[in-house]
Amino acid sequence: MASNEEDISKSTNPALDPDLDNPDHPGLEFAQFAAGCFWGVELAFQRVEGVVKTEVGYSQGHVHDPSYKLVCSGTTEHAEVIRIQLDPNVCPYTNLLSLFWSRIDPTTLNRQGNDVGNQYRSGIYYYNEAQAQLARESLEAKQKEFADKKIVTEILPAKRFYRAEEYHQQYLEKGGGRGAKQSAAKGCNDPIRCYG
Repeated sequence: MASNEEDISKSTNPALDPDLDNPDHPGLEFAQFAAGCFWGVELAFQRVEGVVKTEVGYSQGHVHDPSYKLVCSGTTEHAEVIRIQLDPNVCPYTNLLSLFWSRIDPTTLNRQGNDVGNQYRSGIYYYNEAQAQLARESLEAKQKEFADKKIVTEILPAKRFYRAEEYHQQYLEKGGGRGAKQSAAKGCNDPIRCYG
């Protein structure tokens, strides 16, 4: 009986549904990552050749249509995520995985740098089995670099994506809280300065 009730609750809570959105154009694919505060992560992915569009938002939680304030309360179980639209003919998914691993400490639970809370956990949220397999293989390879520490990055199917408030979108490219715009140009290697 509990199993049936659980199935019913999942089907009535849109936050638990898979992300069924479609990319803007045929031939593009989605990718989704959680890597701490989404501002710096978004700028890093914006700079990748073959990344056509980035959006930051919330996923993997249990509350429908959450706000930033609610996510930061720690009660929704959402992670701050970036959803990417990529052209796989220009940017293989493995390129995104490499950048993801370079941006995080995969051994810290619910934390990246000074950002602490379950919304700052690290995760790879896949849209198909090919992405799932590549994500698992990349985790196994990365684990070999951390022989003495366990990687806590989660690898799960992508759930419904809730786009964050507009002021969060391309935040550092627009200047962030200090008005110092940072380049999102493809191939840019300038250091990313993340500030509120």
